[in-house]
Amino acid sequence: MNKIWLIIKREYLTRVRNRTFILSTILLPLFFIGFIFASAYFSISSTEKQKVAVSDSNGIFKNSFQSSDLISYQYPSDVTADNFKEKGYSAFLKIPENYNLAGDSISLISTKQLGMEAEDKIKDQINDAIRNQAFLKNNIDKKILDSINKMNEDQSYKFRTVIKQGNKTEQSNSGLSYGIGYGSGILIYMTLFIYGAAVMRGVMEEKMNRIAEVIISSVRPFQLMMGKILGIAAVGITQLLIWIVLIVLLSSVATSFFSADALQHAQAINTGIGAAGNSTAAMNFLNAKSTFLSANWALIIPCFLFYFLAGYLFYASLFAAVGSVVNEDPQEAQSLMLPITMPILLSFIIMTTAVGKPDAPISVWGSVIPFSSPIVMMARIPSGNVPVWQLLVSMLSLIAGFILTTMLAAKIYRTGILLYGKKVTFKEMGKWLFRR
Repeated sequence: MNKIWLIIKREYLTRVRNRTFILSTILLPLFFIGFIFASAYFSISSTEKQKVAVSDSNGIFKNSFQSSDLISYQYPSDVTADNFKEKGYSAFLKIPENYNLAGDSISLISTKQLGMEAEDKIKDQINDAIRNQAFLKNNIDKKILDSINKMNEDQSYKFRTVIKQGNKTEQSNSGLSYGIGYGSGILIYMTLFIYGAAVMRGVMEEKMNRIAEVIISSVRPFQLMMGKILGIAAVGITQLLIWIVLIVLLSSVATSFFSADALQHAQAINTGIGAAGNSTAAMNFLNAKSTFLSANWALIIPCFLFYFLAGYLFYASLFAAVGSVVNEDPQEAQSLMLPITMPILLSFIIMTTAVGKPDAPISVWGSVIPFSSPIVMMARIPSGNVPVWQLLVSMLSLIAGFILTTMLAAKIYRTGILLYGKKVTFKEMGKWLFRR
């Protein structure tokens, strides 16, 4: 056990002190947070308010259009389609005289494209105005109509989904569950490839440099393989924890540069509401934060750490076995990696179904089978629909799978690590598995 610990320590310190590790660990969160907040900054700073002149000679839509932070409507009498730009307007909205037919054409004239978002807002305003005019023509009182419109703007009702299981009830948020499940599954998917490949490259380098011959003179092959796998696992956990801490800190610092008014303004632009709805936008923003905190993190975080580590250990031993039999030919490594990478890719495909349909048969079976459970089960857990027995079966089968793959990989590793100059086939590796 002491020899395994020495190998773990060597693998960990060698990689953690590496300049590439330090730079990637620090720069990736900086790039991630910087990209998000730079996009938000340019979105806020580059927003241009459009000034639209409305020509409505008969007053059909007079005062029907409501200005917002994105578009301002005015009704000047001296502006035409020929001089609206000289008068300082971005566009000219022409309402036909005696507009009363659905086939009548309403034209928006501009010297440049206003953008899809601005055009959609104008269309929505026209549709609302036409609907209101139709109500008034059918003798619906204007006060009643105004109260109905105000009720829609204020969103006077609250909608929630509640899951009831026996005497237990809890609020559901499918969007939040989808996002957490998808993000967790992708993170584990990337981890299996990145750190599994790191194990394989480490074994290949020691074999090619003949370092393994020297080390094996002092330790057994199984001890060397386990020390390398656990050492790189510690590196992965260290990097993951540093990323989480840096992302949380950088998000808090970056958010402080955006004032509450700026956030409200951006939200108002995206939802098309005006200054009067800024308080509603702020409430939506705060509700989103509280909804994120309402997730069952007491279950999600421990399960994520378990599947992150157990999934890595399950596949790392297989990657180590492949690295031990590969010589200097990179194509040989790719062909031998195919049986390992295919289950990981299949798990990702199943995950896309599991995040939306956690109770589907393929999702349940995918979360129990060790080859796919690290990715698929983490896609199901945030939904809260995973029975305890399925979670326990999944964990136990993954632990059993890790023990089995480690035993099988050790048999291949102890022979392949000292084998040079020969291309190994799957048939030959199969014989090594049953050799005493």
